[in-house]
Formats: sequence, structure tokens, C-alpha cells
Amino acid sequence: MASPSQQRALHTVQRVQGSSFDIALIQLGDIGTDKAKNIDNARRKMDEAMQVKQPPHLLVLPECFNSPYGVDFFPEYAETIPFRPGQTQPTLHEKAVSAGSPSVDMLSRTARDHKIWLIGGSIPERDASTGKLYNTATVYNTAGDLIAVHRKLHLFDIDIPGGITFKESQTLTGGDRVTLVDTDMGRLGLGICYDLRFPEMAMIAARKGAMAMIYPGAFNTTTGPPYWEILQRARAVDNQIFVAACSPARPESGYPAYGFSMVTDPTGKVIAGAKEAPETVYACIDVETINKTRQGVPITAQRRFDAYPDVASGTSS
Repeated sequence: MASPSQQRALHTVQRVQGSSFDIALIQLGDIGTDKAKNIDNARRKMDEAMQVKQPPHLLVLPECFNSPYGVDFFPEYAETIPFRPGQTQPTLHEKAVSAGSPSVDMLSRTARDHKIWLIGGSIPERDASTGKLYNTATVYNTAGDLIAVHRKLHLFDIDIPGGITFKESQTLTGGDRVTLVDTDMGRLGLGICYDLRFPEMAMIAARKGAMAMIYPGAFNTTTGPPYWEILQRARAVDNQIFVAACSPARPESGYPAYGFSMVTDPTGKVIAGAKEAPETVYACIDVETINKTRQGVPITAQRRFDAYPDVASGTSS
């Protein structure tokens, strides 16, 4: 049986609080075995992305931007990130970052120098206390403070006959929490690649007030064609939010990243996207588009929590 507050929610359209903003997805190419070169390349491409007439408010990098994507590479390229999950205050200091994480150091400096919000794709992370490895996204505010991390919840363990076999769990550990990030623009939800396949994360984020789900990812040429776009459109339509997914560009060798970074609006329309090659995708996350969509098709006021449970109930914000 739904609680009184849940019953009231059945008759009230959920409006998103926040302001519209511009986003840029950096579909990086040339991610190789030279870690320093990968980091420099990411910085250079982010600098270039800001050289437009209307610079974005938020930059997003792809999954594993500092490392080749492969279980054998994760231990070698892993960095210790100076942040404890669950903290709410900025904990980043340049000296600590420079000593332990050149990738985080670069991302912090980039956000600060351009005075932008930045989701730094993901990097392999080594937990200093346990030695466990994670696939971790980091988030920075306009002062360059590291304000949030997301450890990939769902590990990419698949075996498609005649297609691809990959088992992140050979070296990585899954995270343990849904990540919501409060920015100057509003609330965002954050996932990494395979997290996109699990609708509960986006449902929780949307019901907790997120205007968009952001997914750094690296689908491949086997799973990408049938699933990459349709999963993003599904998460957007089901929750009447924006979805943005940032992939590496298609390489000539190594892990066959799919590319096709894109932004989808709350009606399921792809409003901006790349193809296989390196490219920066620009789009506007428009709050009124969300609210108009929800007013026209009021599913947020029509859910039957008296008949089925609310997956967001009891989760922290």
C-alpha cells in the first residue's frame, strides 16, 4: 500500500528544478598505451571544445580516457583518487592530486582554468585502503574541486558467441551506490557504460529530481549497433529526462569502441550525435522541454505505487 505522500505524488506532475545549460561530449580518439599522452590529448581536446562562440557549461569525457580499455591494462593505469565516497565537501588539493593521480590533477586544473563543470569520463582507480580496483568517474565544479565520484556499479561481464567476450570482474570491483550530483544548473545522475542497461539507476535519479543521466561509456562494435542508441532513448522516454552518453572514437586496433556519442531528449529524440571519428558533440539540456513533456504526458502523476513498489523509495539523495 502506498504511503500518504506517495498517494499525493500520484496526482502531481513532478517538475524539474534547475536551469538550462549547454553540454559538450568529447569523443576522444588516439587513446593508446602512453598514459601521459592520453592525458595531454584529453586536455587539448577539452581546451578546443571551449573555443566556440557559446562555450558549454559542462564537459564530459568518455570511459577510460587515460587507458586502453582492457582488463590487463586496468592495474597498470590505476590511480588513487583523493576522495571518499559519501563525502559532501570538496576534498581536492593540488599537491595531493599531483602526487597520486595525474589524471585527476589535469581534470581539476581544466575545470578551474575554464570555470566549467566537468565529468572526467572514467579512469581505473585503486582504493588506497583495500587495494581493490574500480572503474571510476570523477566530477569537478567550476573551482576545480572534486565533488563526487561514481564507481561503476555493473561490471561488463559478457560472452557473445561469435561476437565478444569481456570480463571486467577479472580485475575490477563494482561500486555500491547510485550517484547523484548537485550542480549550479541542477541535479544530474551519473552512470558508466554497462550501467546504462539497468533502468533502476535512471529511475531513481529522475524521481530524486535529476534532469539528465550522464553516461561515459565504451560500447563496442558488437553491442553498439543493436543497443547503444535504443537504451539511451529508453532511459530518456521512461523517465522524461535527457540522456547523454560519451564514447571514445572508433580505433584502428585494440578494443573496438563503437563511437556515436549522443544526447537524447525526454521524448526519445536524438538531438545531437557523432559518428565513428573523433568529434565534439554539443547540445542544450533544456529544463522546459522536460517540464512540458511531463505536463503533456503526465506519467510522473500516474504511477501506481499502490500496485507496485517505487524503486526510489528509501534511497538516499
